[in-house]
Amino acid sequence: MAEDLPILVTPQGHEKVKSELEELWKVERPQVTAEVQAAAALGDRSENAEYKYGKRRLREIDRRLRYLAKRLDRMKVITPHMQAASAGKVGFGAWVVLEDEEGERKCYRIVGPDESDADNGAISMQSPVAKALMGKTVGAEVEVRRPRGDTFFTIEDIVYGDRPQT
Repeated sequence: MAEDLPILVTPQGHEKVKSELEELWKVERPQVTAEVQAAAALGDRSENAEYKYGKRRLREIDRRLRYLAKRLDRMKVITPHMQAASAGKVGFGAWVVLEDEEGERKCYRIVGPDESDADNGAISMQSPVAKALMGKTVGAEVEVRRPRGDTFFTIEDIVYGDRPQT
């Protein structure tokens, strides 16, 4: 069952989820709770928009807290040093510098689905590009099948750690 499988995540991704959970639990939820209590003290709750909005926001926060807690329980943190055995090959957490058919360079980091952020170069290991890159070495030509058509990349560099300059 997919619910039992671990969720692979980089240390940075794990920290980001923990930070969001902590922010919601220690800052946002107490603040909204206080606002709801203040609105409830005003009397008639049936026509009190602040009270209704606050209760709805509390439900949203609680739902997000449950979701994040479940995700954290299933997360398996993969650090770059764990990739030492496959040094020189594209693996989870690697930054990969690619050159496309037009000579344009792109840089992607292969991360878990919870961390993907294409605008910042973080692509899910489940994406077509990441699947095509996994296990390849510098100099390899990679064909990526995409909905808008196939494309080819050449792997220029593989870095575990800080983002390389492109």
